[in-house]
Amino acid sequence: MAQDTITGAQVLREHFGEPLPIAVAVEKPQLDHHHRRFIEHSPFLCVASAGADGQPAVSPKGDAPGFVKVLDDKTLLIPDRPGNNKVEGFGNMVENPKVSLIFFIPGIMETLRVHGKAEIALDKELLKLGRVGSKLPAVATLIRITKAYMHCGKAIIRSKLWDPDQHIPRGVIPPFGQVIKEQASVPMSREEVQGIVDQEYQDNLY
Repeated sequence: MAQDTITGAQVLREHFGEPLPIAVAVEKPQLDHHHRRFIEHSPFLCVASAGADGQPAVSPKGDAPGFVKVLDDKTLLIPDRPGNNKVEGFGNMVENPKVSLIFFIPGIMETLRVHGKAEIALDKELLKLGRVGSKLPAVATLIRITKAYMHCGKAIIRSKLWDPDQHIPRGVIPPFGQVIKEQASVPMSREEVQGIVDQEYQDNLY
C-alpha cells in the first residue's frame, strides 16, 4: 500500500475542504421539472449497485430518449432489455437495494445523478410501460428516489466526449468478435464470431 494515502473521512475532508454551497443546495429529495425534462430526453444512463459483500458493479442502460419512465416525483421505472443474462446488477439489488444512477444526453455537458433504492418488478402493468412493439421487458427496475441533482459538465468538457473530432479511427479498437474469440478461446474464425455478434445486435435488441 502506498504510504501517502487518505484513509479516513476527517483527513479526506481536510484535504479537499468544504463542498461548494451551491453544489449542496441543488440536491433535492425528489425530482423537479428540470430533472424530469432531462430524463425525458436521455437515451443513456449507468446504474451502480453493490452486493452484500460490497463489490460494486456498473451497468449501462440505453434506448430511445424517454425510455426511463417517471412514474412520480419519487419513482422511476427502467425497463430491462435483453443482455448476457449475467444479471450482476440485479443480483446486487436483491442483496442490497441501494443504487446510484447517472443520466447522459448527447451534446449536453451536464449530467443528472439520482440515488435511491431499487426493486425488480414483474407487474404486467408496469412492464407494459416498457413495451417495444409486441415485446415486453422480462422485468423492470423501480427506483425509489432518495436524492437527485444536476452535475456540472467539467468531466465531459475535459474529455471532449461529444466532440466528433475526438472519435478514434476504425481498427484502433479491435472488432468485438476478435476480442471474444481471443478472450473466450472460441473455436471459430474471427469473422464467424463477428457475424454472430452482428446478428445478435440485429435480432435481439428487444
